[in-house]
Amino acid sequence: MGARRTEAGEGVRGTDGRQAPRRTSRRHLMRGLGGAVAALATGAIGVMPPPLGSGTARGQDVDVGSSAGLRFMRIGTGSTSGTYFPIGGLIANAISRPPGSRPCEKGGSCGVPGLIAVALSTNGSVENMHMLASGAVGLALCQADVAFWARAGAGVFRDVGPMPTLTALARLYDEALHLVVRADSPLVRVEDLTGMRVGMGEEGSGTLVDARQLLIAHGLTETDLQPVFEKPGPTADLLVAGEIDAFFIIGAPPVTVVREVAGAMPVRVVSLAGPAMERMVRNHPFLAHSVIPGGTYAGNPEPARAVSVGTVLTTTTDVLDETTAHGVTRAMWHPNVQGLFRQTPAGDLLTPALAPHGTGIPLHPGARRYYAEAGYWP
Repeated sequence: MGARRTEAGEGVRGTDGRQAPRRTSRRHLMRGLGGAVAALATGAIGVMPPPLGSGTARGQDVDVGSSAGLRFMRIGTGSTSGTYFPIGGLIANAISRPPGSRPCEKGGSCGVPGLIAVALSTNGSVENMHMLASGAVGLALCQADVAFWARAGAGVFRDVGPMPTLTALARLYDEALHLVVRADSPLVRVEDLTGMRVGMGEEGSGTLVDARQLLIAHGLTETDLQPVFEKPGPTADLLVAGEIDAFFIIGAPPVTVVREVAGAMPVRVVSLAGPAMERMVRNHPFLAHSVIPGGTYAGNPEPARAVSVGTVLTTTTDVLDETTAHGVTRAMWHPNVQGLFRQTPAGDLLTPALAPHGTGIPLHPGARRYYAEAGYWP
């Protein structure tokens, strides 16, 4: 079954891959914030990298191996209405140090000299791994389970083969899989999704990967639902407009788009618990049980059980040499920039002592050297 056709508006992708038009909701959630974050991620640095394909070799537009002149780096993140994009923008600011910047010890940039990084909005974890493999980005945010599969050439990467040079610079924080419904919805269990119109996440996103795993654990597939594949903001709009019954999204609570939709109408975060969830966590070592605290979202005073996975900052040893990876990692965890992370959702969860653990893939040698020097790695 495909996405239900609606009135004129932006297209929604159904299972047949075609566009089903939808009407514009009463409230376009997060679009203004997305623009503001985009300005933060690029305008604060002031320079954009050269266009893709401008170089003569793979990764030339990333060009982090040069010893002289400007060096540019793109960071693959996620949707502008999610958590990855603002976090990626702040990482870009932290590791950048354009020529002429004030010295770090005088309150200026503490980044890598000559490096200019920018956050690039993408579909999320799966697309980020493909872009990293092609050299289109130099760094990428990714779920730990997706990173593991990409390095091994397993799961959704079985057809493209392994990425043996994929490595981690840091585990940033844990993000929880949310299942959001209208407050008056009869849905109380995952099995109740049968026949419903469900936002599964966009193609290439970690949300879609984990939503599919959740369905499999409960004996369901997408053919049992009416799946819709869209970005988080438009998906939330569809729930507000009554055009879908539920949606999945993964992110560190509070996820901004869930908080915004909860402010627009009464919604409920479904608790994910039971034997099927126990099996799912047991069968996937990078997943863990977690709890979304009560009061995280308006109208949800009770805690909700969830499943969580770590968010990892990744790169490859092809793109970053040990010296540059060491400098990027050190700049990201510099005390002068830690206050900036707290300006974003999940920012207060970023802790350097936890960063080298639970990455799902090996640490880059340069990152490992930094964590050893800082006392965070044995």
